[in-house]
Amino acid sequence: MVQSRREFVKRTGLVGMGALAGVPSGVRSRAPQEVRMVQTPVLNIACEDSGDSAGFPIILLHGFPYDVRAWDGVVPPLVDAGYRVLVPYLRGYGPTRFRDPSAPRVAQQAAIGQDVIDLADALGLDQFATAGFDWGNRAACITSILHPERVRAQVAVGGYSVQNTVTASRPASAENEARLWYQWYFNTDRGRAGLEANRRGICRYLWETWSPGWQFSDEMFERTAVSFDSPEFVDVVIHSYRHRHRNAPGEERFIGVEKQLAEQPRIQVPAIVLRGAARGIGRTVPDPSADRARFTSLVARRIIDGAGHDLPAQTPDAVSSALLELLA
Repeated sequence: MVQSRREFVKRTGLVGMGALAGVPSGVRSRAPQEVRMVQTPVLNIACEDSGDSAGFPIILLHGFPYDVRAWDGVVPPLVDAGYRVLVPYLRGYGPTRFRDPSAPRVAQQAAIGQDVIDLADALGLDQFATAGFDWGNRAACITSILHPERVRAQVAVGGYSVQNTVTASRPASAENEARLWYQWYFNTDRGRAGLEANRRGICRYLWETWSPGWQFSDEMFERTAVSFDSPEFVDVVIHSYRHRHRNAPGEERFIGVEKQLAEQPRIQVPAIVLRGAARGIGRTVPDPSADRARFTSLVARRIIDGAGHDLPAQTPDAVSSALLELLA
């Protein structure tokens, strides 16, 4: 099913957290939000904008296969504290669209990082804080590396997430290769056809296996799954997973950026790293040394019991508290 942006907003734009079944106990309802469109050089970005417009801005960035609903429990404490909270739909998700109908639907890491700066520029934000997970954490990490003067603080869910797309990676252990089955699948014609035909089935399976302790409802999943109906979703997802494995070209304007990112630059902005203790996609290592090496101004590193890959949806207070701590 393909929806127009108007249909999407009608179905999801005025949905608050209180309407969702499966919300963790103790999470306050979020006031209904309306989706606004922000025009950038490449995209028309759909974005939920909450709180005082004069408050210091915080940008919350979702990943694959999720959308802005992952942040519903994180937003209210930030708004109550006087911050302006911006939650954009990433390229390929929900009502966000490429402005040029003929433009390739690319999604390399450098492009998604640039989207954050383009959004901030379009909104006139000189400085902001970020929090992200999965693709969104990667975009936040890249923003902190390339534009540290723009980022006051960062909450990195999952730690350092920058890829080396220049040098081919070596094969990993059988266990780790098996965990990445979806990436190898998306690098085949069958995988592309499978994602096109079975978006909800694949994405729901990833929710279940990446966060095995998360008891979400059918309704909660569906409120996010409508974002996968975007006509740009499959192209964007496939390009992301093919480009990172050097099986699809990126944009020429990002060649230099990707070479810079391949050197795995350190992140210098004040940061808190959050890691879920119950991630089905990979083991969480108790040793903090790797995070300390990557984040030179690391304020704290916390392993959150019971949280899986979609940590903001499962333990939103951990994210909002970390942001408030960094910005105090």
